[in-house]
Formats: sequence, C-alpha cells, structure tokens
Amino acid sequence: DLDMTADILTRPEAAAYLGISASYLKQLDLTGHGPCRIKIGRLVRYRRCDLDDWIEARRLIKVEQ
Repeated sequence: DLDMTADILTRPEAAAYLGISASYLKQLDLTGHGPCRIKIGRLVRYRRCDLDDWIEARRLIKVEQ
C-alpha cells in the first residue's frame, strides 16, 4: 500500500528536508525562486519529488580548467 501523505510535506518539514530554515523557504517562495508548492486555502505543502527536482536543478557541475 502506497502512503502518498508521506510525500506531502509542510513548510517546516520541507525546509528541514532541504537543510534551510522555514523562513528562508518562505522568502524563496515569495520571490518566485523556491520549489513548486501546493496551496490549499492558507496551507502550503510541498511534494518531496518537487523538492528533489528543485535540488537537482541547482546542482553545480565542476568544470576542470
């Protein structure tokens, strides 16, 4: 049985997963630089897969000189 709720995180949970503060994650959201989020009324939620995609998109690849 697949538990989908385990993949939906609150802002504090998402921030902990990303290793940043919840206030910084909120700032990223407000400026349009944060990961995709789900708004349900006043609630904000994040899918774990969207957080992983956001992390991957910011990965820097070292170029040897």
